[in-house]
Amino acid sequence: MSPSMKTSQDRWIYIGAIVILVALVVIGLVTYGSLRATNQAMNKANQLADELAQAGYPRPDLEQVARTLGTDGGIVCEDPASALKTALWKINLANGAAGPGQRPVIVDRQAVEAGAIIFEVYCPEKLDKVRDRLDDLKTDDTVERERNG
Repeated sequence: MSPSMKTSQDRWIYIGAIVILVALVVIGLVTYGSLRATNQAMNKANQLADELAQAGYPRPDLEQVARTLGTDGGIVCEDPASALKTALWKINLANGAAGPGQRPVIVDRQAVEAGAIIFEVYCPEKLDKVRDRLDDLKTDDTVERERNG
């Protein structure tokens, strides 16, 4: 084998090794970024679960909360006090009928407060706007709960 041919083969080996090394670095950075985001989402989900438990609610599934709300609250925190989101939210608080049978209801106070806790944890800067909307609702203790004692 001639020396120039060996040098050419060595060059391709070095280029291939560099390409593989760069690919591994990129994969490592992407994996680290995704793992870091997952850890942050789980920390936020755990914080939410703790807040809900302190308020007397059952602890939600942490993985599901982390997937749904992520690190920033996802769609829950995207302009929560807009007219469209408020209207859709109030429709979900109705009696469940469609068309002319649909009626507003008195919402359970605890259900509304659970929603406020989500805003406290994920987007506290938007809580005041949402709190104004929540305070406008007519609420009461409408869900029968277990009584201790």
